[in-house]
Amino acid sequence: MTLKDPFSDGIAAFTSEVRNGALTFEQATQHCLKRIDRLNPRLQAFEHIDHKNALATAAAMDQLLAAGCDLGPLMGIPIAVKDIITVEGMPVTNGSLHPTSHINGDEGSLIKNLRRAGCVILGKTKTVEFALGATGVNEARGTPWNPWDLEEHRIPGGSSSGSAVATAAGMCAFALGTDTGGSIRIPASYNGLFGHKTSMGLWPTDGVFPLSPTLDSIGPLCRSAADAMLIHQHLFKDNDESAALSLCGLRLGKPAQVFFDELDEEVQQCFYAVEKRLLEAGAVVTEIELPESEERNAVFPYIVGSELIATLGVDAFNHAKSKMDSVTAQRAAVGLTTTAEKYIRSVRRHRQLQTVAAQKFSQCDAWIAPTVPMLPMALKEIEDGSLADRALLSSRNTQLANLYGLCAVSMPMQHMAAEPSLPCGFQIMMPLNQDTCLLQISVELQKILGIGPQPDLSSLET
Repeated sequence: MTLKDPFSDGIAAFTSEVRNGALTFEQATQHCLKRIDRLNPRLQAFEHIDHKNALATAAAMDQLLAAGCDLGPLMGIPIAVKDIITVEGMPVTNGSLHPTSHINGDEGSLIKNLRRAGCVILGKTKTVEFALGATGVNEARGTPWNPWDLEEHRIPGGSSSGSAVATAAGMCAFALGTDTGGSIRIPASYNGLFGHKTSMGLWPTDGVFPLSPTLDSIGPLCRSAADAMLIHQHLFKDNDESAALSLCGLRLGKPAQVFFDELDEEVQQCFYAVEKRLLEAGAVVTEIELPESEERNAVFPYIVGSELIATLGVDAFNHAKSKMDSVTAQRAAVGLTTTAEKYIRSVRRHRQLQTVAAQKFSQCDAWIAPTVPMLPMALKEIEDGSLADRALLSSRNTQLANLYGLCAVSMPMQHMAAEPSLPCGFQIMMPLNQDTCLLQISVELQKILGIGPQPDLSSLET
């Protein structure tokens, strides 16, 4: 049976279609697995695929629904899981050739919650080694292919690279990612997706490789803000409509420092086109001073590097580094030479920046900026060194939300360009634990902007 993409109109539309009898969970799962079989040899999004258990779970969900047991809107939804998250019965590599699954431990409460919601887990998606990398490049286990250009291998963004590629290519309804310095929002930007960096502590992290317990968060990569809102509301039973915010009168802060430096022309053009739409909808946009943003490189590397080395152990890191991705090994090695004083000062400064952010939000409801300064570049331009330094800017605009202790999203904006080409993202940031408000704003904005096009994979689909 040939199926149209069952998630092209969103998760809510899919759930209605199933409950109206037009489609079954098993058919949708078969469709996703067929797309994986056809597309993954080229796109390399998946590290592990679990055909047997996925189909068995989907069939079981069909039987439950037929018996009158409806688990809700995530029931029977085929999803993918980033390979730094333990899923019982599946391998976990953490993107490395060095064995570290013992660090993750058993399957955590998030995956158990998704199982209870009826989700069908298709498999594990590729990640940058130990989730430390913004470009998506993994020399150890391979770099997924950005589906927006089938002629040129472009970076998918990281570290949740495979999750983004799998979702953008229609191989799953949504995928789990993690975000320590932008690892959900960066690949969302590079793949034309909606990515939700949740407030730290909102999604449980047990069973997840701890890159940086100080900064780690988890969230979904999906097609739209509406899908992200549905996931958020169902997982956290959050149906508080009083949190809804209209775009009219919304106070938006546009940071004066760092976020708008060295933008690709098309990224800049798209951002100002979105800003114009916001102004037309009645939002108020004001430039705000955030001089503390200049401190990114003086704080972030010392927290993350030190905590990764503490997780791996010095001896284990030194043993593994010769087979590690060279950039990941170089970034992690910062932790070997960071003094206790430097680490503690960095953590304290991170906490102070949360206070700074809280004070700045007294002037506005949210901050806006481009998610990433550039369009996805060709992998060869990083490997030959011609754009290696620029590639490091992939996380510049996203790391700051982690350091300021914010929740944040990235939504597609490439279709706002005069002549759209490759994906880029529009970032919205709000204070800790205002995820519902953030998603409501995103839903309203996406109603104006539209979701944007999907990549053309017709040459691989036949």
